[in-house]
Amino acid sequence: WLLLLLIILYKLGDAFAGTLTTAFLLRGAGFSLTDVGWANKWLGVGATILGLLIGGALMAKLRLFKSLLLFGFLQAFTNLGFVLLAAAGKSYPLMITVIAAENLCGGMGTAAFVALLMAMCDQRFSATQYALLSALASLGRVYVGPAAGALAERFGWTTFFFFTFLVALPGVAMLWWQRARIDELDKSRPL
Repeated sequence: WLLLLLIILYKLGDAFAGTLTTAFLLRGAGFSLTDVGWANKWLGVGATILGLLIGGALMAKLRLFKSLLLFGFLQAFTNLGFVLLAAAGKSYPLMITVIAAENLCGGMGTAAFVALLMAMCDQRFSATQYALLSALASLGRVYVGPAAGALAERFGWTTFFFFTFLVALPGVAMLWWQRARIDELDKSRPL
């Protein structure tokens, strides 16, 4: 059951930050709809794809546990980029850097996370089990929206994005508690 809790927590910080990134860039930092669309859709998608490729390549050397740990920390720390952007205000170079880093590291984390989910599946029931595990992983994204909006409104953007960093840490900490199980899963999956 601890692995199931890890599945919920691992991407929770990203889910919190992601729910309000567009609203923050438009209303909090004052960027135009065109700027935000370009940054999120073109730069963000490209950086995510690059992150998936880099994450997949690094996983062959780092293995599953180290990849989850490194990429989990990177995902958490890139949320702090939004803290900087909230404090700095409208800065195109900073926005581009933050969006690129957030999506690159998010893609790397997703590569390792999908590998974990796949390693948890029995080959005989892999489609069903993967669907159930990925649905469980989406719980965070589904339920954080209302809480995220309330937090940002009450405490402001800087505090909200710092909170998303803190929310990401329990998922990374869970990795330590589940290291033996993750290593066992890693040994059983093909390279």
